[in-house]
Amino acid sequence: MPVKIRLQRHGKKGKPFYWIVAADARSKRDGRFLEKLGTYNPNVNPASIDLDIDGAVKWLQNGAQPTDTAKAILSYKGALLKNHLAGGVRKGALTEEQAEEKYQAWVSEKEGSVDAKKDALAKAEAVEKAKALEAEKEVNAKREAAAKAEETAAEAEEAVEATAEAEVTEEANNEEE
Repeated sequence: MPVKIRLQRHGKKGKPFYWIVAADARSKRDGRFLEKLGTYNPNVNPASIDLDIDGAVKWLQNGAQPTDTAKAILSYKGALLKNHLAGGVRKGALTEEQAEEKYQAWVSEKEGSVDAKKDALAKAEAVEKAKALEAEKEVNAKREAAAKAEETAAEAEEAVEATAEAEVTEEANNEEE
């Protein structure tokens, strides 16, 4: 039975969420599977991937073929590297300790790059918020200035009306005398 490691789509329209599964190649995309290996959520930045690396390596060693997208995810999480190192251990090129040491070094380097990306995204978001706040302050200042100008114009208009009214009453008083 040919086994593939592939993605099963879940989630609603426009918001995909995937399960990473080992399934018979002849079964439907979202149909029966042999084992659920993890999840992949592309809706967040960076995409969240939860993967059982040892389970994926077990399936790869048993001959499961990953699809292109699943292969990219397995590579990103280090399952393909761990499988490669396990092959080196079987052939006698490495010891188990050396392979685990190389894998842990790669994992720590990868975590550093992912953390750097998260930090860069957080900084960009903070800068964007600061720009939006400055723009909002600018708009509010213009709005206040326009309101003050309108208020002074209304006061000036009232003063003109009051002086005109005073003149009219003064003329009326002069005519009566």
